[in-house]
Amino acid sequence: MVSTLKIEVEERDGESFLRDAYVTQPFRIMPVGQYKSDGASYLMIMSSSPGILSGDVYDIQVNVKENARLQLQSQSYQRLFNMDGSASQIMNVKMEKGTSFSYVPHPVVPHEDSTFKSHNKIYIEDDCDLTISEIITCGRKHHGETFKYAHFQNLLEVYHHDRLVLKDNVLLRPDIMPLAAMGLLEGFTHQGTFVYLNTKDDDLEDRIEYFFKELEGLENVSFGISKLEANGFVIRILGNGGEQMFDFFRKVQDVLWEEKAVIQI
Repeated sequence: MVSTLKIEVEERDGESFLRDAYVTQPFRIMPVGQYKSDGASYLMIMSSSPGILSGDVYDIQVNVKENARLQLQSQSYQRLFNMDGSASQIMNVKMEKGTSFSYVPHPVVPHEDSTFKSHNKIYIEDDCDLTISEIITCGRKHHGETFKYAHFQNLLEVYHHDRLVLKDNVLLRPDIMPLAAMGLLEGFTHQGTFVYLNTKDDDLEDRIEYFFKELEGLENVSFGISKLEANGFVIRILGNGGEQMFDFFRKVQDVLWEEKAVIQI
């Protein structure tokens, strides 16, 4: 089934709001920031489906108009059910000048024999802030389905003035890849990636040092944080629990988001 979600967020007098929305089953959009006072728009993607099924194609399009701020949230863990075939998701995000977009979704849980491919394309203009993350688990560990999925891939591409400035490709094939080996998951069961990028002249060294120290406080993980050639950084975490990574990524998101709100005020 092809499912579509399109949202457009606009800014007026310092307030961001949902200007337009179009969804098909099983999607729903719910505003969740009614009590926030920072002028941003907070929206949650909800679904009446328990997860992604074989043959599903998700088409998500987000347009953040000039000077608007949007924090997109997920409803719960994303389950990829057992599949005879495959499923896919395409997300296209357009960020106009002076915008902020943040999306830190819950972890993905691929069930046995699932095949899933995701492609995120983000087009970013000047004076923008972008935050996006992903956490992929080993599957239903307590059901004996550790690395029993067939194929998982998430490709992220970020374009600034139509020039590719970031490309990140996570590809996991347990049947042909020794995931426990050095250079892969090295005995861990969960992998997290957090990307922050902006098109301003901000010096990120202090923020990178701050988050590195915060990462050192996490237990039973392996991690790294790297500055991008573009103005941003990437955090990678290997661990054994999705909730631990999700809580940390939300913490990093909050620091960056609140920092941007203070600057705007």
